[in-house]
Amino acid sequence: MNEKVTPIVDARQLGIPKMLVLGIQHMFAMFGATILVPILVTSYFHGEGLSVQTTLFFAGVGTLFFHLCSKFKVPAFLGSSFAFLGGFATVAELDQGRFASMSYGEKLPYATGGIVIAGLLYLVLALIIKLVGVKRVMKFLPPVVTGPIIICIGLSLAPSAISNASTNWLLAFIALATVIVFNIWGKGMWKIIPILMGVVVSYVVALILNAVGMTNPDGSAILNFASVSQASVVGLPPFTICKFDITAILVMAPIAIATMMEHIGDISAISATTGENFLEDPGLHRTLIGDGLATSLSALFGGPANTTYGENTGVLELSHVYDPRVIRIAAGFAILLSFIPKISEIIGSLPSAIIGGISFILYGMISAIGVRNIVENRVDFTKSRNLMIAAVILVCGLGFSGGLTFQIGSTSITLTSLAIAALAGIILNAILPGNDYEFGANPDGDINRGISINPLHEDVENTANIDDGK
Repeated sequence: MNEKVTPIVDARQLGIPKMLVLGIQHMFAMFGATILVPILVTSYFHGEGLSVQTTLFFAGVGTLFFHLCSKFKVPAFLGSSFAFLGGFATVAELDQGRFASMSYGEKLPYATGGIVIAGLLYLVLALIIKLVGVKRVMKFLPPVVTGPIIICIGLSLAPSAISNASTNWLLAFIALATVIVFNIWGKGMWKIIPILMGVVVSYVVALILNAVGMTNPDGSAILNFASVSQASVVGLPPFTICKFDITAILVMAPIAIATMMEHIGDISAISATTGENFLEDPGLHRTLIGDGLATSLSALFGGPANTTYGENTGVLELSHVYDPRVIRIAAGFAILLSFIPKISEIIGSLPSAIIGGISFILYGMISAIGVRNIVENRVDFTKSRNLMIAAVILVCGLGFSGGLTFQIGSTSITLTSLAIAALAGIILNAILPGNDYEFGANPDGDINRGISINPLHEDVENTANIDDGK
């Protein structure tokens, strides 16, 4: 029952058909979470948000670009990042300066422009790590800083989840319950795709309710297929060139602090799963460059930020096939799907209540992961310095709901609550004595540094023997 399974590092020995099946499996693992990001962003921008087609296209292209930058050695898939959701929601509601007279759709390119800059910050971190080493850099970004920032990201989005869920609590509850059931009691692949299953199951229920004539409590139709029938079967993704504004940049760029730490945790997790030290070879600086450039490339043409996906690390554990070629096959499938507008419109017809039900747990889980970040890295809150840093970050992150606006010359600049929190945390951590954090001293804690949806490493022994049930 517990005999060791020999991993496969070259999937070509399995043959092309099995490699294609494994690629499809990886695509399904990333699909639910990746498409949820543009769906949520579209709700913030009142129907004028990100395109599912563009998101899928740059998930695939970004993954291939990442593999190129990492010498084709790291079996990682890059999907949409949840960390920037709070930034999108903030930009959507900007109503000062040049944003005062803009429609929601006109604001969106400025949000993606901010993500372009956030992606370029990865290159700065990569250069610093290359020059001085990861341990010295991480002294300035310990879990006592990144953990509370992640908590703020999740809690700031909570009202949006309630607003969407309240349009139809029955559908919201079904979506929420499905995610919980598959995440807690699911086995094998089912445990890795709880968000996808939450979307599918609740959407099927919505189809049934709509077919029997039921409506939302406000009398509106549960589903509207007008755009689906009008969509073509084949078509190009709708690319949109980003725009730049200092306020939007200051909204988005600080979030890179959390996503860069997530990247380091994910590469650590992939290394632990495969038994290879990817932090050393091809090197953390190379993987950061790949992730950062993939993020900037996506945002440059109207896509969301990319991030290495914990869901696909779970598939590595499940299948014991560690060949990056399989991940690249999944990237190819994502690109193919991006050229089918009808699929995008079907996804776009998802009721707000289902979005609310899934984000109901998603946003809370993001904050809970921030708590896990703190706990598993053994942050000592009996130390006054740690307590002060976390306290200031939380109050800044949740208290400055409208941000802080000031003028430099004729330019109006707004620092958002998250930007203020990040700056305060980094500065306090740098100047207060007693910083004893050392990256690498607690590998398990280092792995759990990011916003990963699935608890991949809680049952490593169980997932290592999943083949027994096949």
